[in-house]
Amino acid sequence: MIGAILGDIIGSPYEFDMGDKTKDFPLFSQNSEFTDDSVMTVAVAEALLASEGKPDEEIRAALVESMRRWGNRYPYAGYGARFRGWLSSEDPKPYGSYGNGSAMRVSPAGWLYKDMETTRKMAALTASVTHDHPEGIKGAEATASAMFLARSGKSKAEIREYIVREFGYDLSRTCDEIRPDYHHVESCQQTVPEAITAFLEGTDFEDVIRTAVSLGGDCDTLTCIAGAMAEAFYGVTQELAEECRSRIDPQMRSVAEELYARIPQIPTE
Repeated sequence: MIGAILGDIIGSPYEFDMGDKTKDFPLFSQNSEFTDDSVMTVAVAEALLASEGKPDEEIRAALVESMRRWGNRYPYAGYGARFRGWLSSEDPKPYGSYGNGSAMRVSPAGWLYKDMETTRKMAALTASVTHDHPEGIKGAEATASAMFLARSGKSKAEIREYIVREFGYDLSRTCDEIRPDYHHVESCQQTVPEAITAFLEGTDFEDVIRTAVSLGGDCDTLTCIAGAMAEAFYGVTQELAEECRSRIDPQMRSVAEELYARIPQIPTE
C-alpha cells in the first residue's frame, strides 16, 4: 500500500506527459504530492478492513461509504469528472467505467487475503462500485493478482505467465518499445499492461518507480499501480517508507498501519 502511495506521489509532477521520459529525475520535489490515487487507496483499505468477513453487499456498501467520505474530505485531489459526479450523487451507482481508477486503488486487496480466489473476488468488488465495465474489473483483478503472486514468492516469469493467461494482456513489448509513442490515457487497457511491464523490467523498488515514470502518460496512476506490485515483490526501504509517511496525513498513516498489522501469512503449499 505504501508502494502504491509512493508511486502516486513520485509520479504526480509528471502527469499529463509533463516529464522527459527519462529515469533520471529527482524522486521528490516541491510538486510531489499525493493525489486521488492515494486517497482512494486509503478509502478502499479502510472499507476492506472494516468489513472483513461480511457479505458482498455489505462490503460494497462499506466501499461506497468510505470512498465518498474520503473523496469529499479531499475534494480537489484530482478526480475525473464522472467520479466527481459519483462522489456528490444522492444515489451513487456504478457507471460502466473502464478507467484506470479501479487499478490505482486496488492494492489493499492485494495484501489482505490468504488465497488468489479471495484476492480476485475482493479486487473485483472494489472496482464494481464504480468501474463495473469488464475492463475496469479486469484491471483491478490483474493488479491485485500480480501483487498476490509477488508476495507469495513467485518469480517474475511466473507472474507474467499468469497475467497473460488469465487476463490476456499483451506483455510482449519492452518499455523501450512502449516509451516513444506512449501518451496520457486513462483506461485500464492502456495503463495496467504498461505498469506491469515497468514492474517486470525493474530491478528493485526504486528502479520500477523510475521505469514507470519514464514511460510518461498518466504518470501518477501508472506509477501507483507499478509501485503496488513492486512493493509486494521487493518491499520498500525504511527511508522511502518514512518519506511517504511524512507526506500523508495522520489519518492516512493510521489506516496504512492497520492494514500492515492485518496482513495474513500465505499458507505454504
